[in-house]
Amino acid sequence: MEVFYTLEPSAGESAVALGNFDGIHIGHRRVISLAVRAADRGLIPTVLTFAENPLADLGGKPGGRLLPEEEKIRLIESLGVRRLYILRFREIKDLSAAEFVDRVLVGTLRAKEACCGFNFTFGRGGKADSRALCGLCAARGVGVSVAPAVLTDGAPVSSTRIRKLIEAGRVDEAARMLGGPFGYRSPVLRGRRLGHRLGTPTANQALPAGFVVPKFGVYASSVEIEGRTYFGVTNVGVKPTVGAEAPDLETWMPDYRGGDLYGRVVAVRLLKFLRPERRFSGLEELKKAILHDGAQAREFFNAEAE
Repeated sequence: MEVFYTLEPSAGESAVALGNFDGIHIGHRRVISLAVRAADRGLIPTVLTFAENPLADLGGKPGGRLLPEEEKIRLIESLGVRRLYILRFREIKDLSAAEFVDRVLVGTLRAKEACCGFNFTFGRGGKADSRALCGLCAARGVGVSVAPAVLTDGAPVSSTRIRKLIEAGRVDEAARMLGGPFGYRSPVLRGRRLGHRLGTPTANQALPAGFVVPKFGVYASSVEIEGRTYFGVTNVGVKPTVGAEAPDLETWMPDYRGGDLYGRVVAVRLLKFLRPERRFSGLEELKKAILHDGAQAREFFNAEAE
């Protein structure tokens, strides 16, 4: 897949999926699949998205991000997309709806089909919707496919809804909408090695800036290290028994027998909320709780793998 950060002219006629696509959740995948299917008609499956949430440039307050850019790229490529445009929203935000269709879709991307979700908006001030896109494109010989809402529990799947679930600790429900578990990929930092003293060595990671923050507490998790996956117990928060300078992730992997992970980038996925953070009377009580959490996490991880 070719990735562009500016509006480079398309090499051929295309089908373009339009959207911010934070999280690449199951609703986003339906929109993107419409563009991918158009490859059967000789069109280049293309995605046009943004490097940041457009709300940031429209005076709103965007929620925390759900995916780092490199993982967003990987997921989009896995869906069959051949050309991906990741633009700065400010570069096109002042275009009118008609200018966007003429300059971007038709003039640069050579679109013969545009694909969007039911709630898509575009043009200066976000005042045009999918119905306006249909009208503008029809006048220019461009087809439009609008994906209906994907529903779970009777409500549309959305990035906003997913963020709220994660913030409430309901990461297993969020995973059903995301198409996989939410988590972070970041370097392992040096800690105080308290876990080594307790016989439960842990990997410490900072919470990446700008991302959604889960409810503080203990989670069953999965940890990917050099292509292998281990079950884990991850504490998200400030560790009230021993204290922390800032909220972070601390993960114990009972089955991991490798060396130190300091400086290595590790992916931690949160599978199930086990309990809130709590202050223990001392390290011995803390160790008992960690071992109990580990047993719960192993049971959940094994059940998910079956």
